[in-house]
Amino acid sequence: MTSIASILFRTPPKYATYAGSYLPRANKFATRPVKQAVISASAMSLLYPETEISGYSREQFLLDLVQEAVADIRSCFDNGAHQVQIDFTEARLAIKLDPSKQLLQQFIDINNQVLSHFTEAERKRIGFHTCPGGDHDSTHSADVEYGELIPLFLTLNSDNFYMEMAGEENPESALKIIGDNLRPNQRIYVGVIDVTDAQVESEEIVCERVLQAAKYIPLEQLGTTDDCGFSPFSDDVATSRDTAFAKILARVKGTKLAFDKLNQTHITR
Repeated sequence: MTSIASILFRTPPKYATYAGSYLPRANKFATRPVKQAVISASAMSLLYPETEISGYSREQFLLDLVQEAVADIRSCFDNGAHQVQIDFTEARLAIKLDPSKQLLQQFIDINNQVLSHFTEAERKRIGFHTCPGGDHDSTHSADVEYGELIPLFLTLNSDNFYMEMAGEENPESALKIIGDNLRPNQRIYVGVIDVTDAQVESEEIVCERVLQAAKYIPLEQLGTTDDCGFSPFSDDVATSRDTAFAKILARVKGTKLAFDKLNQTHITR
């Protein structure tokens, strides 16, 4: 018998495959290790109705959901993913919906249940992405202070965190909170590209954002990323392909420029 959870996790339109099914084709074109994004179990947990489904309790749904999330991630590893990114964009929204943070804690607990099915070595290849939304160049929870999220967000039993930062009004405050709560095994990929802004960043701007992050995050635990996906849903054409690739190139060049400057500073000390 097929559970509702298993149907929800399969890829449209045939509901027959996991995210990893796309990787063999992607790897044919890739010249670098590929990171595959998957949806979080916590996001999918919101789909269970308030009124209990007869014969299928919420508790059973969540158990099935965790198993499907695990299978989704394993499908990515089995098909050649170097890393898997769990999109946890509902994390900040959870605080907006429930300022007590009980909903956020529930989300974290569900995601940690998923992670418990992986070895320590496997968890080093799994990460979580957070942002206040980026669909159609809009946000759903940018008005929630990052400081309300970060300490709990970093309690996820993961080694990698992909965190929106370029679009923040006060990134330095958020970076300081990251530095204060960061554990030795965790690497922070700081967003240096604002995907909701049509203006392509210069490599100098990217470099400045990296240098700012390096003031609070140890270099061996620091990486860069884009704030969010350029087309998070199939109907999102707010950012053109040319703009997206130009922004990605700026990130790569700007990160290299920052690396050279930081390396030179280290040598001259």
